[in-house]
Amino acid sequence: MNAIKAVMATASRADGEDARAREARWQRDRLPPRVRELVLDDQRLRNDICWSVFDPISS
Repeated sequence: MNAIKAVMATASRADGEDARAREARWQRDRLPPRVRELVLDDQRLRNDICWSVFDPISS
C-alpha cells in the first residue's frame, strides 16, 4: 500500500490514477497465483479503510 501511495504522490495530478494502477498491477504480477488470490481478497476487505488505494484495478 505504501508503494502505491508513494507512486501516486510523485505522479502528476493527471497521471496519479494511471500510476496507481500500474504500480498495483506490477506488484500483483510478481505474486505466485495462490498468494495473489489471498492478496486480492485482503485488498477487497481493507479497501475502505485504506483510502480506496485498492479500488478495482484490471489484473
